[in-house]
Amino acid sequence: MFRGMDEVDRTSLRRAYGSAKDVPGLLRGLASSDPAERQTALDGMYAAVHHQDDDVHDSTLACVPFLLALAGREEVRDRAGVVELLVGIGDTAGARDDRAAEVRDTLCAGADVFVRLTGDPDAAVRRVAPGALVRYVDQPARVLALLRERVTVERDDGVLIALAESLGLFTQLHRPAGKAHTAEEAHTAGEAHAAGEAHAAEAVRLLTELSRPPYDPGLRLAALGQLAGCAPDLLPADLVPTVVGLLRDRSGRRARAGRPDDCSGPDTLAARLRRLRPSDEEGSRLLRTLHAALGNRVADRVALLCGQLTSPDPVDRCNGVWMSAGLFRERRTGHAEPVLLIGSQLGAEEGRLHDAAVTVLVELSELAAPAADHLHALVTYRPELRIRHGERGGPTLGGPLRALAGTGDARAAPVLAEVLAGPVVPHDLGLVVPHLGRAAVPLVPALRRLLARLPLDASDICERAVPLLSALAALGDEASIPAVLRLLRGMPDGLRRRDAVTEAAVRALGAFGGAARAAVPDLRGLLESACAVAAADALWSITGDAHAVLPVLLRVLTDTPPDADSGRRRRAAAVLGRLGPAARPALPGLRDLADRGDARTGVTAACAVWRATGEPERFLPVLRSAWRDHPRTRATIAECVFALGPSGAPLHDLLRAELASPLRHRIDAGGNGIREDLTLLRVCGQALAGAGHR
Repeated sequence: MFRGMDEVDRTSLRRAYGSAKDVPGLLRGLASSDPAERQTALDGMYAAVHHQDDDVHDSTLACVPFLLALAGREEVRDRAGVVELLVGIGDTAGARDDRAAEVRDTLCAGADVFVRLTGDPDAAVRRVAPGALVRYVDQPARVLALLRERVTVERDDGVLIALAESLGLFTQLHRPAGKAHTAEEAHTAGEAHAAGEAHAAEAVRLLTELSRPPYDPGLRLAALGQLAGCAPDLLPADLVPTVVGLLRDRSGRRARAGRPDDCSGPDTLAARLRRLRPSDEEGSRLLRTLHAALGNRVADRVALLCGQLTSPDPVDRCNGVWMSAGLFRERRTGHAEPVLLIGSQLGAEEGRLHDAAVTVLVELSELAAPAADHLHALVTYRPELRIRHGERGGPTLGGPLRALAGTGDARAAPVLAEVLAGPVVPHDLGLVVPHLGRAAVPLVPALRRLLARLPLDASDICERAVPLLSALAALGDEASIPAVLRLLRGMPDGLRRRDAVTEAAVRALGAFGGAARAAVPDLRGLLESACAVAAADALWSITGDAHAVLPVLLRVLTDTPPDADSGRRRRAAAVLGRLGPAARPALPGLRDLADRGDARTGVTAACAVWRATGEPERFLPVLRSAWRDHPRTRATIAECVFALGPSGAPLHDLLRAELASPLRHRIDAGGNGIREDLTLLRVCGQALAGAGHR
């Protein structure tokens, strides 16, 4: 099995980080009789030859023959993990370079092992073998015949589902695509086209058969999910009721089999992290596949989510909560009914379902409003959920109260007032206060007192002060200026994250505008510090004196090395943009930065040029292409258009198209994507309304 391995000079081969001299030991560890050693070796192999950098290293190619040998030896335990590793290596390799092509060629050359593994005694191996079979056995007719045969003889539900998923993959891989360019190519392509069509059609026929009775509900769900992706026209007209019925039938069988749903348990950090994973991973995968394949059929997806969220099985409801989050992150419509149903899950005992509902509602911000009644009831009658005492760090707001405040519901204000009056005040309370708008005004005196009493040498002053500064600035509390100045002037040197607190204090003073004139000497003293850009911005807001701030901003713009952190130059360009025509002396540096900076920095500089000159100049095509190709720049561009008023008309069409789009502008932004998208939509609407457009 390992013959020839020691003859390879592993020290000359490379892995993701350094040499691959540890790989022989890892390969031998995969064949160990000790389960812990096997798992450690598998983890090590992922780090060594299938790292997240997606590169194919020479050690990867050298390992593939030995991994194939391991997979084919029945006496080796945990071979399913080895096969999954091989599939992952092949998928990563793609066809980007010669080494990647060699990896795939090696896998294809040794693919007979996957044929044998489809009938392996170990069901775990049989579950992963069909995916490898479809990918690497380059004989479509043989693969299809083998999949058909295995469906008829297999008795393990998980393996049958894997076979259905492999039929879907087979269809995608063998359905013809592309056009021929020459007569000879056309003839060859025509034969291949016909063969591919025939193979794909047979796979679809098998999937259609598997999607109907008398097959088990799990297998039928898998087949419907694959059909939705490769042959949506063959889906039943009553798809959603059919899927919901199958889901409930499957869950009933699962419950009768005595499988634990793990939806409750102690409220510890480890338990909460464990509960964030689906307890029914197979069911979660089946429904996620179907949701993904339905794509633009939002009404069907919403109806399906509502079916999941009203299931008698808490595991199905928990999966429905997480899948709702996936829809909300992607789509701007269809959230009201699922959000209301997610709110109704808060009555569950603390556990997996409760944690999932709270986590998603916190992420939704104002879109969680349909669940506000449920959230308010929870924080009213379960006061122990208002504060979370973390195993590390200081206390934080409990998720239900954060979610309620995030909706902007005024009922959160009295609850937050009670928390502020208590013996323990969460460090992050100030972060949610701005969501409440004017309803938060009664909280201002307590917030101000907290800021004024902060120990200036506290090691956690950053975590405590920055949210308070943010809240008081957002609420425009000019009476807090003395407390802000005390913080700015009194923090000792060498304090951890002192600059972050200083910058937050400076931003707060800038937000108070002319009322903060007492801070001008302090701000001038910071113009040579690490907080120079923020100090210049605040000085401009307070005094309107461009001569005082231009030299600082110009120095940052022109003297910062190109390979240094571009964020500082971007912030300087943003401040220059707010100066408007007063920033004309900076135009050469801004134009250069617009031409040579990265996408975000270049857009910020181009917007500053537009605001300084009143004309988009040559940068209008740059802004349009950035809007299209770099969605993270859209907020900056929209804010520029808003600031320009009617002069921003050349880009109003982009804003109108954004408001009309059903998709969020950054569907890959995770938990922050929804908030960022809501902010973008708000700015687009304000810009068009301010310019007299709808």
